Amino acid sequence: MKLDIATIRAIRSRADLLVSPDELNARLDRMAEDITRDLQDKNPLLLCVMKGGVIPAAMLLLRLNFPLRLEYIHATRYRGATRGGELDWIIRPRLPLAGEHLLVVDDIFDEGITLDLIVRYCREQNAAGVYSAAIVEKLRDRDCAYRPDYLGVQVPDRYLFGAGMDYKEYLRNEAGIYAVADEDL
Repeated sequence: MKLDIATIRAIRSRADLLVSPDELNARLDRMAEDITRDLQDKNPLLLCVMKGGVIPAAMLLLRLNFPLRLEYIHATRYRGATRGGELDWIIRPRLPLAGEHLLVVDDIFDEGITLDLIVRYCREQNAAGVYSAAIVEKLRDRDCAYRPDYLGVQVPDRYLFGAGMDYKEYLRNEAGIYAVADEDL
């Protein structure tokens, strides 16, 4: 749904900054150190979960100083909405995953369902190892037992945008992480 610029600017102005760009960058540096320690000798294939994972994946890629390959997967539960539904597989990886060490990178670990299903899919494809990373973890109860291997910042259970996450397909390009004001939900 296309929104007018004035509406988007108003939503942005009412939002609360939860994680500054400097805080996010410091946490990404620590995540990259952990990922490097674990994967630098495994010739990994990084799987970016589109669309939200494109910015976090790019931010991590610039910090990973070892050989790796990049692929993407497009699976979503949101489709521009503010609430998740059933998982919609839009594009599966074009490269075979069998025998690969994978790092699945997504923007947010919210309910955990999307990342859990993607990791299961990768394991079903006989990947040699599957690791996952999300730059944001919402502090909330989950029915899903899955936990990513690498997590960035923790934030309250609010609707977020920035650093890849969107508000109705807008505001992904904000450098910090913001919570939408209740009046804009």
